[in-house]
Amino acid sequence: MTQSTDFWSARRARVAEEEEALREVESEKAQAQLNEAQEEKSDEEILLEHNLPDPDNLTADDNVAGFMAKSVPERLRRRALRRFWRLNPILANVDGLVDYGENYTDAATVVENLMSTYQVGKGMLAHVEYLAELAKKKEDEAEQELAEAEENLEEETPNDMSLTASEDEISDQVCHEDQFITPEAVKEDNIAEAPLKPRRMRFRFASNADDGVQFGTGLKGSNGIERTGKRDVA
Repeated sequence: MTQSTDFWSARRARVAEEEEALREVESEKAQAQLNEAQEEKSDEEILLEHNLPDPDNLTADDNVAGFMAKSVPERLRRRALRRFWRLNPILANVDGLVDYGENYTDAATVVENLMSTYQVGKGMLAHVEYLAELAKKKEDEAEQELAEAEENLEEETPNDMSLTASEDEISDQVCHEDQFITPEAVKEDNIAEAPLKPRRMRFRFASNADDGVQFGTGLKGSNGIERTGKRDVA
């Protein structure tokens, strides 16, 4: 039962929408025909048909509701509203909260045939070119100052002056063997004899006990032979 009710409800809604659309189409056709008929008439004829006063001569006591009818052309309605806004102080005085309420254009002071340097995709091309020209000018001035400094340096330096030494100067700076100071010959008499290290007594035992003990003093004679002795052992 619920599904059947929903079906018929949706169908009735669609039928109502179709009828509303047809009425809107018919209303638009009728309005278009009325506008065509009014275009052929003058404003005075339309005002007489609707028993309306001249919109430019309205006063504060007049009512503009008659100009709001659909049968009145849009041009007459705008004239009446414009006059009504001027007469009503509440509507005439802008409180400053209206967007675009003031005209900020410079149409009165604009130069004739004024052209902008702005280019799409490039921006303010003239300004960019001016900055590039200034940068190039500074670079050229820096290069010119550097070149002048190099020229002044070359003028102050003699042409015959060289950073490398000549062959004569190099030969004078070479040290010859005869210029070295040789140490004087040292006489043998001046050499002090090194002291001899002390010698300790050394003992050598013979293979047989009867032979005794042979000892050495550790001293050498003038012939370089070590002095030795032998002691009998009881």
